Amino acid sequence: MGAPIAIDDRTEWLEADGLGGFASGTTSGIRTRRYHAALLAATTPPTGRMVLVNGFDAWVEREGGPEFLTRQRYVPDIVAPPQGAAIEGFRDEPWPTWTYRLADGSRVEHELFVPRGHPLVAMRWRSVDGTGGQLVVRPFLSGRDAHSLHHENGAFRFEAVGESERTTWRPYHGVPGVSALGNGTWQEDAQWYRGFLYSEERARGLDFEEDLASPGSYRFDLSRGDAVLVISVAGTLPAGGGAVATYLRLRHSEWARRHLFGSRLERAADAYLVARAGGRTIVAGYPWFTDWGRDTFISLRGLCIATGRLPEARSILLEWAGHVSEGMLPNRFADQGNTAEYNTVDASLWYVIAVHEYLRAVGSQSRQVPARDRRLLGDAVRAILAAHVQGTRYDIRADSDGLLAAGVPGVQLTWMDAKVGDWVVTPRVGKPVEIQALWLNALRAAEAFTSEHRPLFAAGLRAFAERFWDEQSGSLCDVVDADHVLGRVERSLRPNQIFAVGGLPWSLVSGERARRVVDLVEQRLWTPLGLRTLAPGEPGYRARYEGDVPSRDGAYHQGTAWPWLLGPFVAAWIRVRGGGSDVRAEARERFLTPLLAHLDRAGVGHISEIADADFPHEPRGCPFQAWSVGEALRLDLDVLGSGEPAPGDLDLRTRSHQGVL
Repeated sequence: MGAPIAIDDRTEWLEADGLGGFASGTTSGIRTRRYHAALLAATTPPTGRMVLVNGFDAWVEREGGPEFLTRQRYVPDIVAPPQGAAIEGFRDEPWPTWTYRLADGSRVEHELFVPRGHPLVAMRWRSVDGTGGQLVVRPFLSGRDAHSLHHENGAFRFEAVGESERTTWRPYHGVPGVSALGNGTWQEDAQWYRGFLYSEERARGLDFEEDLASPGSYRFDLSRGDAVLVISVAGTLPAGGGAVATYLRLRHSEWARRHLFGSRLERAADAYLVARAGGRTIVAGYPWFTDWGRDTFISLRGLCIATGRLPEARSILLEWAGHVSEGMLPNRFADQGNTAEYNTVDASLWYVIAVHEYLRAVGSQSRQVPARDRRLLGDAVRAILAAHVQGTRYDIRADSDGLLAAGVPGVQLTWMDAKVGDWVVTPRVGKPVEIQALWLNALRAAEAFTSEHRPLFAAGLRAFAERFWDEQSGSLCDVVDADHVLGRVERSLRPNQIFAVGGLPWSLVSGERARRVVDLVEQRLWTPLGLRTLAPGEPGYRARYEGDVPSRDGAYHQGTAWPWLLGPFVAAWIRVRGGGSDVRAEARERFLTPLLAHLDRAGVGHISEIADADFPHEPRGCPFQAWSVGEALRLDLDVLGSGEPAPGDLDLRTRSHQGVL
C-alpha cells in the first residue's frame, strides 16, 4: 500500500461499468464536478452519457438529532451542513469505502461499487459496532446530458411507481428512467434542491450552478441489519430476489472478479476497456472523454498487450478496422450522436503499430491468428498506407523524400491538438518528428502484409537522417518543412523527438546522437509526473495549467507535463544505456516509482492526464487517463521487466535493421 489516501475535495474516486458509464465523486463526499454522480449511464455505449442520479444526502437519526454522513456545497460558497459525522477513513480497495465516526464515538461504514457490465451502483451502510439508529438516504435526480447542468423546471416528474422493495422514476420523456431496490421504507416527499456549486467547474471558467430534484427518501433501521440500496437504469435491475440477496450476489461476483487482477494498475486498466457496438474500445479518460483513436491505440499496448488481455486487444483492433475511411481512423466519436471525426494524422499510424505488437504478442505465445482476423487487420493496414501514399484529407501525403507531410491552416492533426476558436495553439504543419517515427515504423511493420512500400521506406529513412538532426542543439528538429515550406524548420525543444529513439518497435536514431537526445530531454523536459511539452525558457512556455478555457488550452502543450510520455522516454533511456538488468532496475527506481506515488493522489488508483510544468507539478486535467495508466503498465510489465524484446534500430544497410545514424 502507498501513502494514506487524502480525504478532501481534490482526491477523486471512480467506479466504471464497462459500458462507458460510471459513478464518481470525491473522498470528502462533496461533489465538485458536473460529472460527479452516483449513476451516470451510457445510453449508446460508450457514448450518449447521461447523469441520472447525481448524488444523495444521508444522515443518521438518533435521540440527539440527525448527524449527516454527507455534505453539499451550495452558492455562494456554503457547505451544508456546516458540521457532520467525521470521516475517520477512506479506502479504495476493492472499492470506495468510508468509515464515519458519530458524535457518541460509534461508527458507520458506507461502501459503494459498480459491477462490470451493469449500469447500476450498489451501496451498503452498516453500523460497525451495532449501535444502530435510523439511516435516511435522499437521492438527487436530474436526467441530463453528462456535459450539461440541470435547473428547476415544471416538466420534471416526481411520481414514483413501486412494488415491494422496488421503486422506479421516469423524470422526463425520452430519458432513461431510474429504478431502485432497497431494504428500507420509501417515503415520497418531492423537493427541489437549488444552487449546488461545483468548485472544479468554477475553477475551469465554466458554468457551475445546478438544481436537482429529490422525489423522497429511504429510511433504514441499522439496528436490524445493514442498509442496502441498488440504483440502476430502469429495466436493468437483476430479476428475482430481494434487495439484500441481490446486493450480496453482485458483491460476491464483483469481489471475485477484481481479485483476479495482479496489481492496482491492472485493476485501474479494467476501467477503460468498454463496449462499442459488437466489439470493444478504450475510453480515453474519465470523466469527460469518449473513445479517441490515438489514445485507444497508444493505451492498448499497456492496458491489453502488456497485461496479456489479448482477446480484448483483438476485439478493439477488429472493431476499429471497420472505421477506416480514406485511410484514416477517427480522432474521436462525439458523445451525442456518435459521429466520427477524422481530424488526426497519427491515429491510423498508431493503429498499424498496435496491430504489429498484437501479432507479435500472439506469436510469442506460439498461437495462430485466425485467417479471417489476419485478413481484416491486413486489409486495414494496407488501406491506411495506400491512402497515405496517394494522399488523403488535410493534405496528409507521402512526399517525394519519403517522409509524411500533413496539415492545413486551422486544423490540429497531431497529438498536440489544442485549439481555441480559430487559434491552433501548436499547429505543427509540415513534417513533425514523431509523425515520421510513426510513419517509418508503420511502413516497416506493414511488411508483415505487403512489401510494396520498401522503396518509400528506404527513401524516408535517408531523408530523416539527413534532415532532422540539429548539431548545434544536439537534438532533433520538431518539424521540418514547416507550413509546407521546403527547408523551414521548427526547433522548439519538445518531447516529440523521443519517439525516434524509444517507444516504438524500431528506433531511427542510435549511438551518440541517440544518447544526446535522451540526455537533453531528461535535463530539460523530465518531471516526476511526465515530460514537459516545451522546455522552460522557450517562447510561449507556461508553468501552470489553470484558469479559463483559453488559458488552459493555451498551456496544454506549452510546458504542461504529460505522464504518458514517460513510456517512450524510459524506453529510450534504457536503449541508449544498453538495456541490461541493472539499467532497468535503476530506471524503475528513478522514473516509475515517483510516478506510481501518484496513485494515491488526484484520481485514486489511477494516473492523471497532465500536471503543471513547474514544481510541485500539481496534477491537472482528467484525473483518470487511459494512456497514462497504459504506459505505466507497459513500463512496469514490459519495458522494465522481461516482456519487451531487445530494441531494434532501422537501417538501410542490413535487412536485420541494426543502427541508423
